[in-house]
Amino acid sequence: MKTKILQLILTCIVLPIFGQYKFLELPKLDVEDLKLTSYSKNPSEPAEVLYKTFHYYITDGELHLDVISRVKIYKKDDAKKFLEEEIYTYQSKNRNEEKITSLKVNTYNLENGKIAATSVDKNSKYKSKENNNYSVTKFAFENVKDGSIVEYKYSVLSPFLYVIPKVMIEDEVPIRHFEYVFDVPKYFGYNVNYKGELKPFKQEVAEKMLYGADYKTYRFAYKDIAAYKDEKYVNNIDNYRTSLRFELNSTNFPITGGGQAYDSRTGAINDTRMQGGFKSYGVTWQDIRKQIYEDENFGDELKRSSLVKDLLPEEIRSIKNDEQRAAAVLKFAQSKYSWNGEYAAFTDKGLRNLISTRSGNSAEINLLLILLMRNADLNAEPVLLSTVGRGILTGYSPSLGMLNYVLASIDFNGKFTLYDATSKMTSPNIIRPAALNYYGFVMTKTEAKQINILCPEKSVTYLTVDAKLNPDGTFAGNFSDRDTMLYAMMNNESYDKDKTEYQKENYKERYKFPYSNMKSGVTEKGDFETSFDFDSDTFADGIGNKLVFNPLLFLYNKSHEFDQTDERRSPIELYTGYDKLKKVTITLPDGYTFENVPKSKKFRTEDNAIQYVYKVTQEGNKLTVETTTTVEDPVYPKEYYPAFKQIFDNITKMEGQVVTAVKK
Repeated sequence: MKTKILQLILTCIVLPIFGQYKFLELPKLDVEDLKLTSYSKNPSEPAEVLYKTFHYYITDGELHLDVISRVKIYKKDDAKKFLEEEIYTYQSKNRNEEKITSLKVNTYNLENGKIAATSVDKNSKYKSKENNNYSVTKFAFENVKDGSIVEYKYSVLSPFLYVIPKVMIEDEVPIRHFEYVFDVPKYFGYNVNYKGELKPFKQEVAEKMLYGADYKTYRFAYKDIAAYKDEKYVNNIDNYRTSLRFELNSTNFPITGGGQAYDSRTGAINDTRMQGGFKSYGVTWQDIRKQIYEDENFGDELKRSSLVKDLLPEEIRSIKNDEQRAAAVLKFAQSKYSWNGEYAAFTDKGLRNLISTRSGNSAEINLLLILLMRNADLNAEPVLLSTVGRGILTGYSPSLGMLNYVLASIDFNGKFTLYDATSKMTSPNIIRPAALNYYGFVMTKTEAKQINILCPEKSVTYLTVDAKLNPDGTFAGNFSDRDTMLYAMMNNESYDKDKTEYQKENYKERYKFPYSNMKSGVTEKGDFETSFDFDSDTFADGIGNKLVFNPLLFLYNKSHEFDQTDERRSPIELYTGYDKLKKVTITLPDGYTFENVPKSKKFRTEDNAIQYVYKVTQEGNKLTVETTTTVEDPVYPKEYYPAFKQIFDNITKMEGQVVTAVKK
């Protein structure tokens, strides 16, 4: 399969020093900003970020973060993202934790020409536990109106110095002023990962005396940033907005006296009596491979083969074909163990606990799967990756902190097959969609090898309608919707989660005509199918002795989702290439014949990446219309968007044709 994989460019930049611009000076709140009723360049914008700053700095072996955000609200009903905020803090297994040290929240309104402030009461702020590692502090602004300015300031103290969290520079609304500052003692070395097309108008990298010591400071200032809107068919828009992330690559503490030890597992710096000197951290993927194999929560767990020696039934172990045996091991693991919903690259409670409780995180589930496969004489190896929500891994920007998922893999004749037991619905190479994130790394005891993590085969959707037209203009018939491969897995999992909601969202809210006998489930071949019977009087219009209708009936869509009018900024991400086949057969009543039957037609892009066929067949009083839409690959560069738009415009026009049934 010819996959068009997006090439992201992460740039470690060398920046010049600019003049007298002063960073970290919060502008005075301006009455004129409160008087504004709309954003001047685009009155449809719901909000505008007036000022935002992230200031990271390290003192006494701890990371400090000060955040200030000031946002003008033009349309409060459309700006909910900016009115309900969340601050996440992390706690490691050894009880190192981040703490919010201050939080101030205000809403500003103009009353009688003067600025009036409304503070958020302490009782309106609350903290909850999201999972074993993260807590979240939530708050909502009070007394917000169209025209208000909302502002918050908070500080966080953290022992975790390895990865400085990624900060997004661009947002879905315009930003007037944005600053990012990172001050770090000179004996820490950090990689600067700058991603995106936006350039700062002021930037500085310099060595200075700060906080009573020698520091290196990184400073970036931006102004008048255009909105970067969400786009359809993008799995994670933050992969393409401009962002900054720092990651520790080395320390070089003084040789004399005490020093500080960095714990790569927790990201914390601990006071010790160790001698100083240069030490490198995770500079290459080989270094990261070495670290995870030395970790008790990964490498040591993979050594525990004795845990699984009596788990597999002999009928699985005796399967002669390697691929069939691997698929059987996957099914065994799926039947015995359940994912607890936590993404992780390392075990939490360990494989022994998973075997006992039958529940574990993604690392525990798939590391156990690897041990089971090895027990069945299969050469299984772990694949580590970053899920869609965390961001895309690249070969040239090694990051232990980005890893949060494990898969099992087996090399069959030079081609890797991937296995994921976190879902009951997966199969070989059909893995959880959250893991389909471009790249991962096969981590063996001796090497780290980058591989593609994309769905290798197309999914097929079969939409079939068999209908009879009655003399009174009503239609009766049956409908089936069958999906294969990844689509089957996704629909099956969604249905299994909430059967009623699945049928409501996919059919009952889409089709407003009467139907009955709805059924959904997995077929014998592993496809997922929904079917129902229907009886409707809304598909045909009567004109004299003629009935006019669209031969695709309710499978005709008046619009499509490749309708973006602004220039496309992100790639087109579809999870999987696909074929979508519609087949509608119409049977006329006795004494009727067809007129104005549409003609067959097909069109495609020059490279056959997108293809469409409209085929019409008539046999007596039966008319069959078959359409096939083919999209070859799961990912396309943004330059393909005009081709998608043009093709689907033509599809909509082609499928809008009608046919006439005439009484003889």
